[in-house]
Amino acid sequence: MAEQYGIAGGTAREISASVESRVSDGTLRPGASLPPVRRLAEELGVSAGTVAAAYKELRGRGVVVTLGRGGTVVASAPVVTSRRPPKVPAGLRDLAGGHPDPACLPVLSPPARVKPVPGSHRASPRFSVLEDAARAWFARDDVPTGSVTFAHGALDCVARLLSTELRPGDAVAVEDPGFHHLLDLVPALGLRMLPVAVDDEGIRPEALRTALRAGARALVCSPRGQSPLGARFTPGRRDALLAVLRDFPDVLVVEDDHNADIAGADAVTLAAGGLPRWAHVRTVSKHLGIDLRWAALACDPATLARHDGRMLLTSGWVSHILQATVAGLLTDPAVTRLVAVAARTYTTRRDALGAALAEHGIASHGVSGLNVWVPVRDESAVVNALRTRGWWTAAGTRFRIASPPGVRVTTATLTPAEAARLAGDFADALGESQVVYGG
Repeated sequence: MAEQYGIAGGTAREISASVESRVSDGTLRPGASLPPVRRLAEELGVSAGTVAAAYKELRGRGVVVTLGRGGTVVASAPVVTSRRPPKVPAGLRDLAGGHPDPACLPVLSPPARVKPVPGSHRASPRFSVLEDAARAWFARDDVPTGSVTFAHGALDCVARLLSTELRPGDAVAVEDPGFHHLLDLVPALGLRMLPVAVDDEGIRPEALRTALRAGARALVCSPRGQSPLGARFTPGRRDALLAVLRDFPDVLVVEDDHNADIAGADAVTLAAGGLPRWAHVRTVSKHLGIDLRWAALACDPATLARHDGRMLLTSGWVSHILQATVAGLLTDPAVTRLVAVAARTYTTRRDALGAALAEHGIASHGVSGLNVWVPVRDESAVVNALRTRGWWTAAGTRFRIASPPGVRVTTATLTPAEAARLAGDFADALGESQVVYGG
């Protein structure tokens, strides 16, 4: 069996590297069983302890999982392959990418000159004009601004928060369905995921309590524009979640408000709830430009110290040239007006698809953000049927852990006329796959 899968090596590190290589090149697919420890040890001529150590290392990095009597298998989304979507075939209308409409983004004009900050960049890592703008951005939505800092994008920020707060093997409560890159990131950090069910109002309080009782030491959630479901917190849901979280004061609560300015929903945030450990992350990728790798973080003082301490040891700071570019955009009235128009445009497009689907009796989710989620029974059948009609959509498996199947459609560039045609094709696709839709 070792020869069949190309597993080789005489040490735990060599064996784990060999397995990881086979997973990376596709020889070992998600769900594939690895040889039992003793059998592989005999075939490689090493001790069972050596193979067990290799498997432990692979589990710690999220490459494999152990299923008790089911043995050790390749993880459903191993971190060495990620949930990166396939390349869009030529001739298909791409509704899977999750990106904003380029026509709704400002033209980026980096400043020709940026006045240096007195002293070293490490001593003054934040451009003062941008820090003031970030504080105003947070304060507008009642997010506390006592501790504010920057990062290289939302996921960069979340990764640093989790890696400084938790240790390998610790558990993180995540939305299910949830953001596929986060579902890759958590196991890549050597952490375990505990899924929390989501509905149109965001994570469900009873599901959150179950995950926290199971030992989750951190929660990562989206207050609005949630991907892929398009959920957003309501005041009632926020209060119910805060009631749960107050029973677990040591849990770090991370809000990823990546769609803040174009979600089409009011800010309803856990950050204003007086939690002892919290972080609220915002990025400009969706409303100013996906190539602007900058995020703002508001958090409690301990979290700020841990985040900035780790950044100081790695990248040190976010480029002041990038900071000046973002500051110029955030403080430009013309850009502010463009973003407001973009928010209304995205809401119109998202609502148009939801209404068109409803006319065909098809239930969907999407009350904020750039996406609509359509529950289906057979993702592959529906996605393939839509592909034959010229649509490229995202199968829900990239976004799910234990939640039911679905298809994600990004509506950022979808015109109302296209929405009507897509809804009709959806109805045909569901009929062909013999799916009973409506819930």
